[in-house]
Amino acid sequence: MNTLDKAQRVAQLALEKNAVDLVLLNVTNLCSYTDVVAVCHGRSTRQVQAIIQYVAQEMKHAKMPGLTIEGAAEGLWALADFGDVVLHVFHEPLRGYYDLEGIWPEAPRITVAEDPRGAADGRRST
Repeated sequence: MNTLDKAQRVAQLALEKNAVDLVLLNVTNLCSYTDVVAVCHGRSTRQVQAIIQYVAQEMKHAKMPGLTIEGAAEGLWALADFGDVVLHVFHEPLRGYYDLEGIWPEAPRITVAEDPRGAADGRRST
């Protein structure tokens, strides 16, 4: 699976758990440790935990386990590092404070693809 496909899969999985305002940033030439940064938030610490745990579990089942999963226990800012794709899930009040999107304002945004499975069974997609 290439980087963009992996980023799309991570995005769709997060959206399946109702992640809010998901953004994919192409940081290939702007960041030394990854190619795509995915940022979203949950409305509660429990939702943050559910999003990060679900994405990590489903990616592991797809034979693409996270290299590192951090912050899941606290549910304030969780991170899943899949190598070329890094997912950050914030508790809503902290997202604006840390403003990860502002670190790379010149990073092109990647459109999150429609998930045909999501449309068929009522799951939310962008």
